[in-house]
Amino acid sequence: MEGKDIRALGTWETLRAFVLESLCAFDALDPHQVQFLEYPLRQRGGLAGVLWEVRGPRRLRTQAIWAYADRRIYFYDSAGARRRVVRLTDWPKLVPEAA
Repeated sequence: MEGKDIRALGTWETLRAFVLESLCAFDALDPHQVQFLEYPLRQRGGLAGVLWEVRGPRRLRTQAIWAYADRRIYFYDSAGARRRVVRLTDWPKLVPEAA
């Protein structure tokens, strides 16, 4: 796992691009050749974060979870081990239409 990683990702486009590139980097995958899925995470009827998943060849899957209240993105490799934690100093608003 990397050391302190702090980012400002103020738009959905920059946030998604950062997550996709980071997940693909774990297994040297081409971001244009993978399936990139996004799932809203709900708690008590409201949105609590987002789960992203990259599906690559040979059933390879890597995931990232954005815990909105913690302002952190947790990255997991294909073995399920936490590989990276990124703290956000700027982030897009979490609204139902966006997630």
